[in-house]
Amino acid sequence: MTSRAAALRYARALFDVASKESDVEQAGRDLDSFARIVADNPQLARVFENPAIPSPRKRALVEELLTRAGAVAPPVAKLLTLLAERDRLVLLPELVAAYRQRLMEHARIVRAEVITAVTLPADRVASLQQGLASATGRQVQLENRVDPSIIGGAITRIGSTVYDGSVTRQLELMKEALTEKA
Repeated sequence: MTSRAAALRYARALFDVASKESDVEQAGRDLDSFARIVADNPQLARVFENPAIPSPRKRALVEELLTRAGAVAPPVAKLLTLLAERDRLVLLPELVAAYRQRLMEHARIVRAEVITAVTLPADRVASLQQGLASATGRQVQLENRVDPSIIGGAITRIGSTVYDGSVTRQLELMKEALTEKA
């Protein structure tokens, strides 16, 4: 099993347990906090990634960190301890990303990206966000990027779906159509 697949399974399990036993949002914040502690301390990250360090020592370290952290949602504490026991703490960054995605799905939020040739005014971005929300039936977190190479129009990505309405793409389509007929 790939590390991504394993992280997805752990995230799903944490979400399911947290939804029954505690608050899924709090579990996400606790998981983020622990991951930030590890990311901000390269020495700690190296310890967790090193297969030569025995799992019981990693578990003891995780338990000490959890004790110092204070109130951590019980499902998160159990999961982190389990990851230490199984020497799977290396999955932490992917686990955090998978859990965030799961939270967004639960809250019916979708991420979208709009690429335009020029910066859009705030009212156009808000209008575009509303249009995408009504099209998807979900709340939309919209990121707007500028890429002058598309000449004009827009490229919109919602999840893995791409809508390319750029002038560059339209010119490519015209070129293909003209070369096919020749």
